[in-house]
Amino acid sequence: MDIVILAVVIAVVVLGALGGLIVGSRRKKQLPPPPPAAPDITAPPAEPHVGDEAETPREEPRRTIEEVDLPDGSAPVVVEEPPTEAPGIEIPEPAAGRLVRLRARLSRSQNALGQGLLTLLSREHLDEDTWEEIEDTLLTADVGVQPTQELVERLRERVKVLGTRTPDELRTLLREELVTLVGRDMDRTVKTEPEDRKPGIVLVVGVNGTGKTTTTGKLARVLVADGQSVVLGAADTFRAAAADQLQTWGERVGAHTVRGPEGGDPASVAFDAVKEGKEMGANVVLIDTAGRLHTKTGLMDELGKVKRVVEKHAPVDEVLLVLDATTGQNGLVQARVFAEVVDITGIVLTKLDGTAKGGIVVAVQRELGVPVKLVGLGEGADDLAPFEPEAFVDALIGE
Repeated sequence: MDIVILAVVIAVVVLGALGGLIVGSRRKKQLPPPPPAAPDITAPPAEPHVGDEAETPREEPRRTIEEVDLPDGSAPVVVEEPPTEAPGIEIPEPAAGRLVRLRARLSRSQNALGQGLLTLLSREHLDEDTWEEIEDTLLTADVGVQPTQELVERLRERVKVLGTRTPDELRTLLREELVTLVGRDMDRTVKTEPEDRKPGIVLVVGVNGTGKTTTTGKLARVLVADGQSVVLGAADTFRAAAADQLQTWGERVGAHTVRGPEGGDPASVAFDAVKEGKEMGANVVLIDTAGRLHTKTGLMDELGKVKRVVEKHAPVDEVLLVLDATTGQNGLVQARVFAEVVDITGIVLTKLDGTAKGGIVVAVQRELGVPVKLVGLGEGADDLAPFEPEAFVDALIGE
């Protein structure tokens, strides 16, 4: 019996020891790793507060007055900027003879019209096919049907009488006929100096895109070069920046610009321009009108209103129609409609250097019965030239 009791006690002790070992191993496995050492973090400065929430001020290193660099009492150094100089007024080159100086700009028209005709007339036999080619050359250059027929008829008669044709004789013959066709007897003076009063009044009209505002500015340069004082009226109030563009042209030659609010009444601006021109004793008032489409009847009527309002001061001396030479016969449609609204007295052909249709000079004069007075031959400020028939024809047929 004692042996049984002893065995039971030993078994209990062994089981208890085994249980303690198992529990101890489990506890060791479940223990979390020790936390990492907390880094030293400097707390951000607290936001400023007021009243009871105000933070206790922290001590900070401070400098004594001996340690602070004080100014020596001398006057501060003032850097003076150089004075901005007003842009100088340009002195345009004389307008007389300008077309002769710019004749090389007509090279495209020269090759298409003058040189083309000389080549055809120099053929040994001038048969009907050749004369038809001559007609086609003239029509392609936009001379117009009626002027073309007249020129070909005169050329046929003179060539028949002439008989033999040397190059010099042909050039002389063609020059005479072309000068006659262009018209040497027309008065091409821009009327800006009426005898009984000052200032002369000039309206500049035309469709947007023809270079109307630019032409007005260039014309101011032509007049200033001739010794006249000019006032510009920016009556194109419907096109954005048109007034700024014209004022820039005026400032370059010392011309005063009268302008109104964008979208304002053009007639009012034109009226004020003439009024100020009279008060200033200017020689000429140039009025840049709105570049209306010729198909807008109501707007065209407003152009007539501008002219009527201006004439409350004095009669308009010139109405210059600006046409783009590159449009050829299409420009004649514009010319007809403008002529119905205002009495056109002269024509300005722009971009003549960029077209082979030099014959438009003849066609538009025949259409309106008024002369071409000015031609634009480039983008430069002084590329607007008084039109001279002889110089124009000489440029077409070359040396």
